[in-house]
Amino acid sequence: MNFAEDPEFCSMIDRLREEIGNAGEEVPEVFEELLGPLGAEELHHVLTAPGRPLWAREIAAFRLGLAGDPRAFEALVLLLNHRDPERCVSAAYALSRLGDPRTARAAAALATNELRVAYALVPVRLLARLRAPESVPALVTVLERRLATDDPHWRVGLACVEGLGTLADPRARGVLEAALPHPTLGGAAREALGRLGE
Repeated sequence: MNFAEDPEFCSMIDRLREEIGNAGEEVPEVFEELLGPLGAEELHHVLTAPGRPLWAREIAAFRLGLAGDPRAFEALVLLLNHRDPERCVSAAYALSRLGDPRTARAAAALATNELRVAYALVPVRLLARLRAPESVPALVTVLERRLATDDPHWRVGLACVEGLGTLADPRARGVLEAALPHPTLGGAAREALGRLGE
């Protein structure tokens, strides 16, 4: 599939056009150039040149990620930890296609950083998608911290439960059983346990 036909790329471009418009600016010519037939070196220059706006770096990193260029890795990880959840989703999508062996370790570090738990939802979902050796231990760690009934980050906990159900790894049994009494997580935990089997 051509990157320009990729639904996630198109969604990102629509979002960035709207973002530029909402800032009261005209969409600059360089924006359209970044959608054209640029090579990896040109995209890497956009990624590293000083003074480039965030949207330009995001497009360049996304395109390099889809092309499997490891030079996109650091920029995509920074975007994965952005306060804007839509940026995180786009970065996770590109990282999942980049195929860089460092991705799971980085996602696990972001997901388990309790100081950034408000931004952990997308890294948690990425870990489940990657099915890497780091995935289950990280998801178990994050879920253990989300089991208090008054925890405000229950969505992160729910994503952990769903991810552990998808991964169906018996190492998750203990924490999923601990989640059963939780008023929000219990139903999903029961379903995830069903996927573990005996």
